[in-house]
Amino acid sequence: MERRQFVALVAGVAVVWPCGVHAQQPTAKIPRIGFLANIRSPLTDDFERGLSELGYVQGKNIFIEWRLAQGKFERLPELAADLVRLNVDVIVAPSPAYIRAARQATNSIPISSPCPAIQWVMGSSLVWPVPVGISRG
Repeated sequence: MERRQFVALVAGVAVVWPCGVHAQQPTAKIPRIGFLANIRSPLTDDFERGLSELGYVQGKNIFIEWRLAQGKFERLPELAADLVRLNVDVIVAPSPAYIRAARQATNSIPISSPCPAIQWVMGSSLVWPVPVGISRG
């Protein structure tokens, strides 16, 4: 699977899984994704592009809450806690350090990663796409 296809798949799972509501309902909650990263990068751009290709528009039918460490990795716990305070539907974390910070901040919000190797490294407790849906381990 190519990287763009994979990022689009993870983006789709991150959006669809927590919703559980029909898009045509006018009072439906708009999904909120928390993305914990160091900086904006090709990975974050691909994530946004993948959402766009699936029909999601930032601020219209999806919210992405970006929390960027900008090289100050000691801020990861604070940034993850901020996403928890915002009550996001899912936290996307691209590497083990970000996943650990998210895990320390919450045990109730699902955590996912757009990187295939992370599932293997971090174990089965991440929300992860599989052909018939998702697995929460």
